[in-house]
Amino acid sequence: MNNQSGNAETLRVRIQKMGGVLSNMVMPIIGAFIAWGLITALFLSTGWIPNEEFAKLIDPMKIYMLPMLIAFMGGYNQYGIRGGVIGAVGTMGAIIGTDIAMFMGAMVIGPTSAILLKKLDKVLEDKTPAGLEMLVNNFSAGILGLILALIAYVIAGPFFEAITNILTVGVEWIIDHNLIPLANVFIEPGKVLFLNNAINHGILSPIGMVEASKTGKSILFLLEPNPGPSLGMLIAFAIFGKGTAKASAPSVAIITSIGGIHEPYFPFVLMKPSMLLALIAGGVTGTSLFSLFNCGLVSTASPGSFFSILAVAPRSDWIPILIGIFASAGVSFVVASIILKLSKDTDEDESFEEAMNQKNTMKEAGSVLQLEGVGNGINSVNTTAAADAASYANFDGIIFACDAGMGSSAMGSSILKKKLKEAGIDVPVTHSAINNLTNDPKKLIVTQESLLDRAMSKTPDCVHETVDNFMSSPTYDEIVNKFKQAKKSS
Repeated sequence: MNNQSGNAETLRVRIQKMGGVLSNMVMPIIGAFIAWGLITALFLSTGWIPNEEFAKLIDPMKIYMLPMLIAFMGGYNQYGIRGGVIGAVGTMGAIIGTDIAMFMGAMVIGPTSAILLKKLDKVLEDKTPAGLEMLVNNFSAGILGLILALIAYVIAGPFFEAITNILTVGVEWIIDHNLIPLANVFIEPGKVLFLNNAINHGILSPIGMVEASKTGKSILFLLEPNPGPSLGMLIAFAIFGKGTAKASAPSVAIITSIGGIHEPYFPFVLMKPSMLLALIAGGVTGTSLFSLFNCGLVSTASPGSFFSILAVAPRSDWIPILIGIFASAGVSFVVASIILKLSKDTDEDESFEEAMNQKNTMKEAGSVLQLEGVGNGINSVNTTAAADAASYANFDGIIFACDAGMGSSAMGSSILKKKLKEAGIDVPVTHSAINNLTNDPKKLIVTQESLLDRAMSKTPDCVHETVDNFMSSPTYDEIVNKFKQAKKSS
């Protein structure tokens, strides 16, 4: 049983890592997608203010700029500036060699090109005569870029075009047969397992961009960002919940639906997995209405808030999209309310407050949270109070890490920074994507519990702290108190 659980955990972690790689290519340049989406929504012939001259920006940005930016970021994440440049060069061959927007190809060719250049540099490093380093570096990158661009033009580009066309035909068949709402049966649980970026940016967005290039919009852009299901569930917690869950639900609802950061609602579902039924019911309802009204967005919406969704929606779709979002929230609210009412007096309905009290009691008793199969063996997350004080005295910074490094980590670092400032603790607090973490023992790593194993695999020599509820986790105060203790003992 434990072995099966470990295998499942490993599979989830692997998928999360892949999602992190994909999202790290898209999230840093999401502003470019939004800019393109706004230009399309405004100036297209069916847009808010049609303009034939300004509309000339749409196709070049979609065909050249966006895939090139994805390829550059993919290469940059693997091998810095040199990796970004070679990734863009290689991807250009695929762009010119095909008739579609090469988003999927860019996500593969960009990082792959960078990895190949990194290996080539390693081979040439010890064989380059002194004084010729710049010459060798420039020409090795140039020659490899030539080869990769030609290969992408002849082989990789047509291959990814064929794959994209097959997937697009499959999606069109699903939409034509009214099966698209069933996607939420997989999307909603996947989001809670922190696979939201992998689903949205790795699967739905590339296919959606191809569909949007043909029809002007795509329903695929609406499937993952829809804030309705989580909004309805959180309203149910705010009315029928108890303890910290009830108190924090309203603020989380605002952050999720207005701010577009969905991770803060995940702990509500992890605490009570039966809430997946509410999310799935709401998601299926919303997508069914989107499909019925033939709704879609012209570009990916990120973050998944009301504002970002409406910003890249055709004006004719505003009302039906809002109907779909609020209907999904209503259905999710009803199902979540029933679940809370039925389980109110059972052990299953353990509140956040009770769960935190139990966690704190276990800590005081000297328990150690351990994780198997990470690093070289078994790494402890929490140590004894004495060891904590000694460790915290040596920290020169705190890094709050999440999957993409731009959503929940930014919010968590802001909360922690404010608490430290109020306590008079001068420690820099930053946020980062897990894939960008470095194994610096002088940095305290803070992350969400479900992402702990990934963070530890990247930074096995660091001390890690975890949060469950981003808005009101006791971990924030525990970290502040440990820094206070370290300051007193120094």
